[in-house]
Amino acid sequence: MAKKAGVIAILTGGGDVPGLNPAIRAVTIRALREGYRVIGIRRGWAGLVDINRDKGADNSNNYQELTEEIVNRAGRTGGTFLHTSRTNPSKVRKADVPESLQSSYNADRNDLTPEVLKNLDFLGVDFLVPIGGDDTLSYAVRLYQEGRRVVAIPKTMDNDVPGTDYCIGFSTCVTRTIALTNSLRTIAGSHERFLVLEVFGRYAGFTAMLPTMAGAANRCVIPEFKFNIDHLTELMSKDRLRNPSRYSIVLVSEGAMFEGGEMVFEDHTTDAYGHAKLGGIGDLVAAAMKEASPKFNNGKTVDVVDQKLGYMVRGGDPDAIDSIVPMAFGNLALDLILKGVHGRLVVLKNGRYDNMPLDVLTASKKVVNVQQFYDTERYRPKYENFEMKPLFIMTSES
Repeated sequence: MAKKAGVIAILTGGGDVPGLNPAIRAVTIRALREGYRVIGIRRGWAGLVDINRDKGADNSNNYQELTEEIVNRAGRTGGTFLHTSRTNPSKVRKADVPESLQSSYNADRNDLTPEVLKNLDFLGVDFLVPIGGDDTLSYAVRLYQEGRRVVAIPKTMDNDVPGTDYCIGFSTCVTRTIALTNSLRTIAGSHERFLVLEVFGRYAGFTAMLPTMAGAANRCVIPEFKFNIDHLTELMSKDRLRNPSRYSIVLVSEGAMFEGGEMVFEDHTTDAYGHAKLGGIGDLVAAAMKEASPKFNNGKTVDVVDQKLGYMVRGGDPDAIDSIVPMAFGNLALDLILKGVHGRLVVLKNGRYDNMPLDVLTASKKVVNVQQFYDTERYRPKYENFEMKPLFIMTSES
């Protein structure tokens, strides 16, 4: 039997997106053929927090051996068969500390990184391949700073991981948003209403901008620019009157804000990274537009179809791009590992696959360049200067 080259651990963290399973498959197939043993960490960083370091213990809830059969079966599907969580091992609430560790970690917030490092040693992990957004990968930076060999893969529907033009999940999100918007426009048209659709996008408005640019909506409001509700209603009213079917559509990023207002949250709870759950801005926009509509419609109220697209855009199988890019990202990660290179983020940059230093994740933020891409008077993307732009047009750097 050939000597194993080492152990590679893969995990997925944060929100699920289509394309995670193809990425896991790409890393695993190639790694196994190069002689590595591959293990999948369950539930993101959570799987590395409460491992029982007794050789005879059952840790099957924390990790599993990956084989070609397992990853081939899952590789064509959406979601992540390894499961996921929003666990941040450096900030674990007292109530969430595993029972076996409560005598050592009893502060309100606890840094369990020493336990994660011991658990990685216990598992014999030589290389760690985390797949996630900037929150998940910010902890990957921490482990790299602690001396661990990390090669990261960017994933998020919002497409807001710094350093890369593309993140796994974004194309499927845009595809789903366009399709769902087109399904709902028949309802808005039948009743001659405004259609207000809330989409994902906490700090970055890419998921509202691209579908609007593709013709799915008349207007969009994004986190990077606070909007005036009267002006939005006036624009939507004009759009509606120009449309023979008497309806108009606006996409509202979940992180969008009224002039003079702040982000709208579902409740006051936060996840392990300190983010409160967003939700409700679409409802507020719909109600405010209905109230303001008589001013721009000869004194008559315009009713509103109000829908939060939510998980519908992140469910189901990946589209073509989110099947191809994860395959390439996974193999890029393996290329680096085989060269002994680590502390890198695999990326798509200017239409070419590449890699960047891992600390790009914590050095900057990726948001819509409002001056270049967003018309602040018309609340819609700018349709100009596409020459030499990447596939999805908008990056924060250009």
